[in-house]
Amino acid sequence: MPHVIVEYTDNIKEEANIGVLLEKINWSMIDSGGVFPIGGIRSRAIELKDYFVADGAADDAFVHVSLRIGGGRSEEELTAACDKLFDVVKEHFAALFDKRYLALSMEVEEFTRPTYKQNNIHKRYK
Repeated sequence: MPHVIVEYTDNIKEEANIGVLLEKINWSMIDSGGVFPIGGIRSRAIELKDYFVADGAADDAFVHVSLRIGGGRSEEELTAACDKLFDVVKEHFAALFDKRYLALSMEVEEFTRPTYKQNNIHKRYK
């Protein structure tokens, strides 16, 4: 853990460079001073084909980022890392945001119950 899920409307697919965004997201998390364990970072994207934005009158688009994490970080650490992450998202979409209607959002879900996982990727980073 952490997992990042980027949902985006298919009407921005050609310009969104989602693969590049996922790479930027991972590097932002890696560069957060140990807040997130490198071996647990997973980013993925889901292209949305069925959606309805606002009143449906325009070719509106949106990108929604969900960050799912286990507990154990201070509020200050988490806020700094998430501010940095959302800045990466805003910067990535800045040109597209300037030329079309686009909503950007991010939520953070911190699990309070135990999570079940098995991951040997962490070995590489010890």
